Amino acid sequence: MRRLSLSTRLALLFAACTAVVSLFAGVLFDRASEAHFIELDQQQLDARLLGLRRAMQGVQADQRETRLADELSRQADLSLRITGSDGQHWYASSPQIPEQLPQAAGLSTISHNGTDYRLLNAPLYPGQPDSPQLTLLLDITHHQHFLQRMQHLIWLTVGLSALATALLGAWAARSGLRPLRRMSAVAGGISAQSLNARLPQAHMPPELAQMAHSFNAMLARLDESFQRLSAFSADIAHELRTPLSNLLTHTQVTLTRPRTLEDYREALHSNLEELQWMAQLVNDMLYLAKADHGLLMPKREALELEDEADMLLEFFAPLAEDAGVRLSREGKARIEGDRGMLRRALSNLLDNALRFTQAEGYVRLSIVDETNAVRVCVENSGEGISAQLLPRLFDRFYRADPARQEGSSEHAGLGLAITQSIVRAHGGTIHCESEAGVTRFVIQLPRT
Repeated sequence: MRRLSLSTRLALLFAACTAVVSLFAGVLFDRASEAHFIELDQQQLDARLLGLRRAMQGVQADQRETRLADELSRQADLSLRITGSDGQHWYASSPQIPEQLPQAAGLSTISHNGTDYRLLNAPLYPGQPDSPQLTLLLDITHHQHFLQRMQHLIWLTVGLSALATALLGAWAARSGLRPLRRMSAVAGGISAQSLNARLPQAHMPPELAQMAHSFNAMLARLDESFQRLSAFSADIAHELRTPLSNLLTHTQVTLTRPRTLEDYREALHSNLEELQWMAQLVNDMLYLAKADHGLLMPKREALELEDEADMLLEFFAPLAEDAGVRLSREGKARIEGDRGMLRRALSNLLDNALRFTQAEGYVRLSIVDETNAVRVCVENSGEGISAQLLPRLFDRFYRADPARQEGSSEHAGLGLAITQSIVRAHGGTIHCESEAGVTRFVIQLPRT
């Protein structure tokens, strides 16, 4: 079934609202008119009743009919019946009065032979138990015809107003949604080659301008992600080109002539190193892919961070001693996390700090136990990193050292990206600060 357009829905909604409001107002007017007529009839009948009672006072029996006829002749649409206490009809001003009439005192409405009456029952002599009963009947057929015409007019007004509102609502909705159609046309022309296109916001209504702003922000994020993906693919090819070229060249040279078993063994060993580096690169990429899809599920076990830090510092101590770098640790804290993942993150930071720390420098690992979190800092002395490079440090395959642009079997530029994924998997954050020759990586881990 074909769904209704937004313009049609708005038009039908306008029409429905107008019809409901018009119907409600018409019904109220109809009820008010009917109540007004009833009030007028009540006043008229009460006045006639009072006049009849006055006219009947002190009148002889043989003069009653003449006096009543004279009194009723003043109002042609008024009829009268007088019934005695024994139920016998004493007087009837018209033969058209129905035989069976309501006996209850007060005002009521009846219909007989196409004629509508307002009926009032009251005693002729109030206060007397055996008083004859007066029944006044007022012809209200013209009132009822007016109310019927009013009801027909109400239904006609409801229908015409609903139709007019539907047409005007369709025009207003179509005009109001014109910016959406322009946005749709622009969005339809966006492709992978034109992600830099943006929706115009200058002359749009505030509601659509906000939506256009959000859409443009989404396009900016997609454009950035697409550019990063393209750069990422190029970086993978760039990183794999060098080891593959080395493998091909070394294998071709080895096969140019017969060699001894030892030469073949040495060639295979060299190829194995390159293959191991490529396997590590692929494993790292798979690790990051799992992190991107939220598949890194860290274990939760109680860890003493100072013990984990001391173990890593002991592992890196020989390397630091050869480079003339001082290693230290301060602070302690207890946290729940994945031991292997956190070791890998801290190991990446320590390895990165040692590589960029000059002789006689230092690498300090500090642990600060805060109220709601644990802060771990890896700080090292050195040349520092410019502010322009800090936002890109955690990009994959990015190297702050411009001298290291070619693929290497040591470092592929994935360590910081992996560290960031591990920290995020634990619900934490990581950032880098660098000033006055000191570089500091700060990890903030929440308490669980």
